Amino acid sequence: MSPAEEEKSLPLPERWPRASKFALSACAAAVAELVTFPLDLTKTRLQVQGEAAVHRNGAAGGPTAPYRGMLRTAAGIVQEEGLLKLWQGATPAIYRHIVYSGVRMVAYEHLRDSVLGRSEDESFPFWKAVIGGMSAGAIGQFFASPTDLVKVQMQMEGKRKLEGKPLRFRGVHHAFMKILSEGGIRGLWAGWVPNVQRAALVNMGDLTTYDSVKHFLLLNTPLVDNSVTHSVASCCSGLVAAVLGTPADVVKTRIMNQPRDKQGRGLLYKSSMDCLIQTVQGEGFMSLYKGFIPTWMRMAPWSLVFWLTYEQIRRICGVSSF
Repeated sequence: MSPAEEEKSLPLPERWPRASKFALSACAAAVAELVTFPLDLTKTRLQVQGEAAVHRNGAAGGPTAPYRGMLRTAAGIVQEEGLLKLWQGATPAIYRHIVYSGVRMVAYEHLRDSVLGRSEDESFPFWKAVIGGMSAGAIGQFFASPTDLVKVQMQMEGKRKLEGKPLRFRGVHHAFMKILSEGGIRGLWAGWVPNVQRAALVNMGDLTTYDSVKHFLLLNTPLVDNSVTHSVASCCSGLVAAVLGTPADVVKTRIMNQPRDKQGRGLLYKSSMDCLIQTVQGEGFMSLYKGFIPTWMRMAPWSLVFWLTYEQIRRICGVSSF
């Protein structure tokens, strides 16, 4: 059998390992996103409530936000906008995770196995896991930033309708085209800096914690590589990711949701640092943790669903465990 024929006879995951891992992580992320998306919408609405910069610049134009707290925010969305509005913006969110999760998972494994390298006992040192997790998250989020921008802005459409403001978008495609026509290619990457910063912190919590906890359990406890180990590791990763990522997530959401001029420049914040300073000065330090409970309540089940699904899909498809 010739080398070409032998290569064709190999299973798909062995012929195209990175493409296969990209597709498998994208599938697992899509499942996790659909299950937990209402919490993401609730978190986004909470993060833009009471913006000091909005009131200071006279950009509010509507009544004071009627929601307080996660449950009342979610209940208000259902009562005033309808149950299905809890999934408003889900389509670009899924697009985002296909790109984001696919790229970050492939990048992390490549960094772990080929660039940074494991130790002689096959463990991955924690400091290397931190570098790998932050780098993979930043790379994945940079590529996915346009879809994240559309997701955030579409999530706010229901609130704009209640405030008597005209809707900005008719759908996902219209949102992309309108942002592109108003701000050009640069406009699609509005808020990419805090977005990438957030992703680096979240993945330092998610990828680094999951990988480190999982392999610590396998090397130092009687646990084996099964769903129990995956569940414990994913619960830890979800909590750490929420603690590290929420402040950057608040900044990212506000920058992406702010009104812009004809050149695509923000009218409220000059940069992510400016947004951070204005938020802390106008609303206090704890305002950086607005939406923490729904963020954590979303990240915990999201992480659990994603990692369990991802590990099982890899096993079924004949790909080695993460």
